Amino acid sequence: MSDWTPTRAAGLERMQAFVPGMGRAYAVGRNTDPGPGGAYAVSRLSPWVRRRLVGEDELARAALEAHGPRAAEKFVQEVIWRTYWKGWLELRPQVWDRYLVTRDQARAAAARDPALARDLAAAEAGTTGIDAFDAWARELAETGWLHNHARMWFASIWVFTLRLPWALGADLFLRRLMDGDPASNTLSWRWVAGLQTVGKTYLATADNIARYTDGRFRPQGLARSAEPLVEAEPVGPTRPLPPAARETPAGPHLLLVTPEDLTPEHLIGPWEIAGVALVAGPDAATEGPARTFLDGALADAGARAG
Repeated sequence: MSDWTPTRAAGLERMQAFVPGMGRAYAVGRNTDPGPGGAYAVSRLSPWVRRRLVGEDELARAALEAHGPRAAEKFVQEVIWRTYWKGWLELRPQVWDRYLVTRDQARAAAARDPALARDLAAAEAGTTGIDAFDAWARELAETGWLHNHARMWFASIWVFTLRLPWALGADLFLRRLMDGDPASNTLSWRWVAGLQTVGKTYLATADNIARYTDGRFRPQGLARSAEPLVEAEPVGPTRPLPPAARETPAGPHLLLVTPEDLTPEHLIGPWEIAGVALVAGPDAATEGPARTFLDGALADAGARAG
């Protein structure tokens, strides 16, 4: 199996291979980023989970069956974080709308400001002169994946050292990450910047980076403080979800499959399915390895649905 084969079968194969690492080894080593080709303590299953080629329930069940609730606790917690973020944003769609407005305003500002445009281009290309950040920018562009700790360091440096608009950093991740998810990506960037948990920021430091990259990097010139960003308006209350349909109408059905869930087998069973339509939707804006993974995952879902 290649590193990122975008099929359910490949995801299940990787999950089974990682089952021995879902216990205490994960809890101890999950924060260490050994770099490309290194021995990771994390599963790197997130691209399959993002597209529901592998389900969160399947991961949690495998971990609990192999290690028990105590040893598997940290791994299961991290799986559940993604589900939590999705539910949090679903109840507060105004936060996503606000992100889109902020992103577009920042894009317009960069179009008017040559200095900002130059700094953004350097950050995306990995030519800022900050060795760790530049290596992660190149890894992101080349592979479509970053270790979670590297994502936090990257976002912190983007916001507090490079002083770039946070929403454009979130947009970069959403376009280039194979596991780019509107909820976990947007809300994690907001958390780093001090917007999600108001006033609480994440500051990347040279010592922390050196410790958890096994000494590969100790970047100089990083921000020494992280003053939280502020919003003009509070997030506001949650909005109720629309009620689910009480029953399914009889007769033939067209099954619409989107990149949010590419395991249509879960839905086909009880109904008369006359046809299946696969739609990429807004995810078509992804690029590089992320787009390659998405296209392959859609094709795999179509083949299985057929």
